[in-house]
Amino acid sequence: MASQVSERGQITIDQSIRKQLGIQPGMIAYQRVTNGRLEVIFLPAPHRRSLSGVFYRQGEGVKVATGDDLEEAVMEAVADELAQVEGKRA
Repeated sequence: MASQVSERGQITIDQSIRKQLGIQPGMIAYQRVTNGRLEVIFLPAPHRRSLSGVFYRQGEGVKVATGDDLEEAVMEAVADELAQVEGKRA
């Protein structure tokens, strides 16, 4: 399957591939370059519930300063975990 890149740098993911991977509207497409290739990992849509303070431990400093920092850290951790799982299957 091939797609042409638009002037805005966008491509369309074929419907059969979206269905096979379970990609739904609102999901986050986490992108990174691995060994010169684009890797896209789809994460569930963010929820709207507050988790403020859920990871706090007495005496520890703040590990992330903003919600964006937290979201990036979580996406990287999930992407790394998925990559490890895929590596074990190979």
